[in-house]
Amino acid sequence: MASKMLKFVKLGRAMPEKRSAELRRHDFGEIYDEYDSKAAADQSARCSQCGVPFCQVHCPVHNNIPDWLMLTAEGRLREAYELSQSTNNFPEICGRICPQDRLCEGNCVIEQAGHGTVTIGSVEKYITDTAWEEGWVQPVKPVRERPQSVGVIGAGPGGLAAAEELRRKGYQVHVYDRYDRVGGLMIYGIPNFKLEKEVVERRADLLARGGVQYHLNCDVGGTESFAALRARHDAVLLATGVYKARDMKVPGCGLGNIFPAMDFLTASNRKGLGDTVPQFDDGTLDANGKAVVVIGGGDTAMDCVRTAVRQGATAVRCLYRRDRKNMPGSQREVANAEEEGVEFVWLSAPEAFLGDETVQAVRAQRVHLGMPDATGRQTPQIIEDSHFTLEADMVIKALGFDPEDLPKLFDTEGLEVTRWGTVLTDFRTKMTALDGVFAAGDIVRGASLVVWAIRDGRDAAEQIHTYIQAKAEATAVAAE
Repeated sequence: MASKMLKFVKLGRAMPEKRSAELRRHDFGEIYDEYDSKAAADQSARCSQCGVPFCQVHCPVHNNIPDWLMLTAEGRLREAYELSQSTNNFPEICGRICPQDRLCEGNCVIEQAGHGTVTIGSVEKYITDTAWEEGWVQPVKPVRERPQSVGVIGAGPGGLAAAEELRRKGYQVHVYDRYDRVGGLMIYGIPNFKLEKEVVERRADLLARGGVQYHLNCDVGGTESFAALRARHDAVLLATGVYKARDMKVPGCGLGNIFPAMDFLTASNRKGLGDTVPQFDDGTLDANGKAVVVIGGGDTAMDCVRTAVRQGATAVRCLYRRDRKNMPGSQREVANAEEEGVEFVWLSAPEAFLGDETVQAVRAQRVHLGMPDATGRQTPQIIEDSHFTLEADMVIKALGFDPEDLPKLFDTEGLEVTRWGTVLTDFRTKMTALDGVFAAGDIVRGASLVVWAIRDGRDAAEQIHTYIQAKAEATAVAAE
């Protein structure tokens, strides 16, 4: 190990080359180039191989990061890939979109010592992209087929992770989704400059080749009865995610050209996929030539501001009620947005939208951060008589997401929810109040990261397996 690793003392941190802001603001291509094999090995060799790997501890799926960094440094890429994918169903996706600065890299020991973190996310992306190129990524092949079937509602990261794990165990897995493509927010919510759609599509195709069956344009609770679906399968997993946009009630909120973030991002992503999008084609959801104000400070807000730049907005401002240090979005994304020309208006809260029929400006007030609340975050407090106005031809509200009312949507009694509207499950078994109905991902924990959905999907798959096998054993004993 000494010859290959611990090079952080003499080798600096180096990300893959980033395309210039002037170039990338005009297209939706990914902004980072790929490592070459030497750069990937060199950067992996910076790992300190510490006794307590805090990178692994702070990874939601607990990737064995030090080991696959060492394997990469030694040029053993296929082994590195096998180790990487053993704990993560979508390593090439997480390598691109995880906020590593808040998770693995943010807790890297050598980062804390001032040497600069190991570029874990970029190496993870390099490993898996190489695996795809070399043909090492293969569909799951169950050792044996089982007669039991599982219905998964939602083709996002949580549902797909569970589907692959269940298929690996030999179950007949059916995934139902209301949309026309597999991937959920990975397809329609995340822009190409962070996650090119081909990356998601090839993974969805891999699952199909492994035996996962998709039922798209299937609106459970609408065109498809939840009761009928439940009767059809031995177990059901709710992995619907959370899509209901949070709103704000201020004067002028009913004016035209004020949109929820997902409407804006979905139109842009569909257009990039080649779909006909009337509201984009007629200019309604196209930021070209407009002064855009995005309200919010999370990763969705960063996706919106950077998309507006690429669509040709004349000015893009992000209005956020806290400061940079307290924003929930990735600091790396903020830096990328600033490079691309986005202006951040910190410590500011919208007070009203101004205009006649359509919005023309946002009136805001300055904010002071007071004492921390129960969550530990400082509470925003409005500063009296601190009004100011921002020009706006388009306003995008990126305020977060809440769950839909699933008991009402599915017309199902007994499906219990929390006071936040998320589905209530047993912490250990992942089962809801309905026998054989499980839930995972954002619909349980609230709007969160793709990597947490993957973790929840994997955990739910294990519990579903335990449930089905226990039921089968009980049936067999009763028949004797």
